[in-house]
Amino acid sequence: MRLLLLLVVGVIGSGYVGAQTPGEVTYPYPVQYLSLTIESQPVQMAYMDVKPARPNGQTALLLHGKNFNGFYWANVVRWLSDRGYRVVVPDQVGWGKSSHPNIHYSFHLLADNTRQLLDKLKIDRVVVLAHSMGGMLGTRFTLMFPDRVSRLVLENPIGLEDYKTFVPYQSIDAQYKKEVKATYESYKQYQQTYYPVWKPEYEALVKAQASDLDKPNFEEIAWANALTYQMIYEQPVVYEFDRIRVPTLLIIGQEDRTVVGKALLPKDQQAKYGQYPELGKQTARRIQQSKLVELPGVGHIPHIQTPELYVKALSEFLP
Repeated sequence: MRLLLLLVVGVIGSGYVGAQTPGEVTYPYPVQYLSLTIESQPVQMAYMDVKPARPNGQTALLLHGKNFNGFYWANVVRWLSDRGYRVVVPDQVGWGKSSHPNIHYSFHLLADNTRQLLDKLKIDRVVVLAHSMGGMLGTRFTLMFPDRVSRLVLENPIGLEDYKTFVPYQSIDAQYKKEVKATYESYKQYQQTYYPVWKPEYEALVKAQASDLDKPNFEEIAWANALTYQMIYEQPVVYEFDRIRVPTLLIIGQEDRTVVGKALLPKDQQAKYGQYPELGKQTARRIQQSKLVELPGVGHIPHIQTPELYVKALSEFLP
């Protein structure tokens, strides 16, 4: 039985192939498509499938965070491929080169879409490595398909607290009004919160996200963005970490303060939440077979800010 490494993570910066023209992002490897039917709608799930020169019999599948897509994995794909891993990198339905249907989005749905992709590729057993929103998806995938997961890596995952217990509710329509008014600067301002210190090389990821602004179906994308915000808000996984039964690595940048919906909080409450140093410890205590790696001075995306520390932690955990 082949081992799949399911990497559900955020971004690698220096290997990124950026936006070439407005509305277009060039992915680092050929893109293929899986046809699915969701709520009676035909949709396409885009993915890259990279074969190593010298296979080690294991496979890596990379899943992205909320503000990113599969293209940003170039350095991780290269690192894994050099070590013999097959690497499969999907865009979840609702993101990137995949369809953006108007459906009920759920982590259960995304996990099952991912399962269908693995079935198509005849991949049986997985290690899940998850970053940001991918941490919620990776957790749900692990809980839904425990027999297919051998290891789990959570890198600064969101969802370590239940946002709906302290972030004020807003309707999907209200969220859509924000999404449809997005600008390059608003995307950049949000991405700047991911790092203790902003560097010019991070700009490429802003350009990639902002490429959606010039697409003819941007309103459709904005609506999907609003629906998936609501998915994160309404579908916590934090209460189920103690059900995880696989060895789990937590890689936690200690300067991260990400909170989904943080701008809706009063200023005097914003610093109370998103405290990743404590959230990482709490989560590690709840997962039975867990190892916690704390990275001082590192923000929301360790593998782009300090790729050498990310790779070191990963190297010591992966089979």
